[in-house]
Amino acid sequence: MPDVHVPKLDAHGSGHSIFKILLEVILIGTGVFLGLAGEQWRERSHQRELADQSLRRFRTEIQENRKAVAGGKDYHFTLQKELSGELSKTPSKRSGENVHFHGINSANFDHAAWDLALGTQSLAYMDADLALSLSTIYNVQNRYADLTRGLLQAMYITPPVEDKNTTTFFGAVLVYLGDITLYEPRLLGLYDDALQKIDKALGEKK
Repeated sequence: MPDVHVPKLDAHGSGHSIFKILLEVILIGTGVFLGLAGEQWRERSHQRELADQSLRRFRTEIQENRKAVAGGKDYHFTLQKELSGELSKTPSKRSGENVHFHGINSANFDHAAWDLALGTQSLAYMDADLALSLSTIYNVQNRYADLTRGLLQAMYITPPVEDKNTTTFFGAVLVYLGDITLYEPRLLGLYDDALQKIDKALGEKK
């Protein structure tokens, strides 16, 4: 049989090829890692920007809502005392002279920032404690608004145009004020706490 020549493996060449393959794998892996890291950085940057934009809108909205609540708080507290004193009298002794009624003067709350934050899901990118504070504020505002709507409905059902209806109406107002005068100080405290947290999150001082 003729001799068959089998080429010998070059140990040096084989090692060089393996090194080259490993180097290519490492370079490809590094490129993929850097690409993913860059994408994550861009995503986190976008999330921070979205959260900051939402926080600035919240700050403006909360400041406006705070003004609305603070503007009626003292009036509601005084009116509650006056109505309570007047309605505690017997009907024959009621004159209404000590009651200074100038409308309900309830706060109307803006909630566009909250609605937008829910739509963009930006609350998920905020500090959890701050997001909880904001949620608490808007829940309390909703309960306040529900009470106001209930009083307005009562006013339309029994408008204060007769003596009997007037007593019924002011009785409903007194019940309303009993709740509102509890909600308003709480809201003011929640507003101040949230505004401090927002400024801290934005890195701003006043």
